[in-house]
Amino acid sequence: MYARILTADDAGDGGLAEAENVILAVIVGCEIGFWVLLLLGLLARYALRLRRLGGALLLCVPLVDVVLLVAVVIDLRAGGTASWSHGLAAAYIAYSVVFGHRTLRWADQVAAHRLSGGPPPWKPPAGGMARARYEWGIWLRVVLAYGIACGLLWITIEVIGDPARTGELSAFMLGLGKVPAIAVLWPLSYTLFPKKVGTR
Repeated sequence: MYARILTADDAGDGGLAEAENVILAVIVGCEIGFWVLLLLGLLARYALRLRRLGGALLLCVPLVDVVLLVAVVIDLRAGGTASWSHGLAAAYIAYSVVFGHRTLRWADQVAAHRLSGGPPPWKPPAGGMARARYEWGIWLRVVLAYGIACGLLWITIEVIGDPARTGELSAFMLGLGKVPAIAVLWPLSYTLFPKKVGTR
């Protein structure tokens, strides 16, 4: 089905738009799948006390990235022209690689606390330089995610080897650079104007 739909770019702009819609639909489906598997895994682990089943479901969470990657590969190998949606797919995968484990750990702590009487989930420092260091750590992860996304896009450009089909990916990389550039404002604000602990 993917091969039939995604090679529709031969028909012109309409086919390309349809291919973009398919990739966007896969991205949305993967995001929904991520949270559904995460929720089911945590419910099985803590509410139903089925720890093995819960663990198995949580182990399946990273598979949503594999699904997205396969969809993109099928599209491009079938002769599709890369668009901004392919760049978005690379950014989504990079974000999952860098922040996915932290999200799983946070959700596990929340579920353990609310469903199983565990300790409250960890919270970042309220203020001071400790909070500034925390925010710089988050920003460095954003930069790492940006680097991974660019790496995936660069590999895609090199493998396809056709600038006419990959021009959008190069433009997407440049545009994506705005994310770490804007995100740096948060750690800078906490560094230059540290929030006093115990104040609102």
